[in-house]
Amino acid sequence: MIALATSAKVADLTDDDRLLVAALAASGVRSEPAIWNDDALDWEKYAAVVIRSTWDYHLHLDEFLAWLDRLESLDVRVVNAPSLLRWNAEKGYLRDLADRGIAIVPTRWVERGERSSLGDILRETGWSDVVVKPAVSVSAHQTWRMGAGEAGARAADFSSMVESGRVLVQPFLEAIQTEGEWSLLFYGGEYSHAVLKRPRRDDFRVQQAHGGTSDVMEPSREVIDQARRVLEAAGQPSQYARVDGCVVDGRFVLMELELIEPDLFLRAHPAAPARLAAALLGRP
Repeated sequence: MIALATSAKVADLTDDDRLLVAALAASGVRSEPAIWNDDALDWEKYAAVVIRSTWDYHLHLDEFLAWLDRLESLDVRVVNAPSLLRWNAEKGYLRDLADRGIAIVPTRWVERGERSSLGDILRETGWSDVVVKPAVSVSAHQTWRMGAGEAGARAADFSSMVESGRVLVQPFLEAIQTEGEWSLLFYGGEYSHAVLKRPRRDDFRVQQAHGGTSDVMEPSREVIDQARRVLEAAGQPSQYARVDGCVVDGRFVLMELELIEPDLFLRAHPAAPARLAAALLGRP
């Protein structure tokens, strides 16, 4: 039996994850939802725990990391590997990838408790249109866009975020609105398919929860190769991964490497559920 770790708000799994349940069943393997912070669950009864829709982990990060520690101490197989999940849980991993030669969105890292103001940062960087986000976030949680003229009005919001943890300030990429944001899906390290996500006209966030849309599209071979290099730079193999980014001046620029609980767009490709099931089971 495999546990598909989820959260209480999607206790019966997402539509995508139910496709995975069916694909695993077709391979002769039973699976079921398991709420990650349900203290009554006996995790040792599972052959593996696959992290899927734990979409509240960012609100309980210490508890989530302690849960991963507990699964390791019980010698329960976790997918992706706990060491990879811990690294990916905080956006500081982007700085690691940049140090390894991956092109990321230019970022001003604001450390917890730092006294720099938004106005200071905009003057320092020369950016006039920025996106502000916490280093631990899911589905654009507490992420907002602002122009230089709004720095004063958002000062209190910014200070509150910095008091709570590390914050990223990045220039807004016009390519998100003009071209869209790519999500490339990899199962077992192998490229499967991709979708192109676009925000609604009056927003900048591409997530469906914020009115964004997605279409199955095939990126160029160059973009696929560049996304694959992101996975290689992570330094550890993953059984599932979503590489998000934009093409800017012909180059793929990484926005996020999603290794914990991403929407894997299984519904977007008829072969995707079986591909993911095979990757999880270690089958070709």
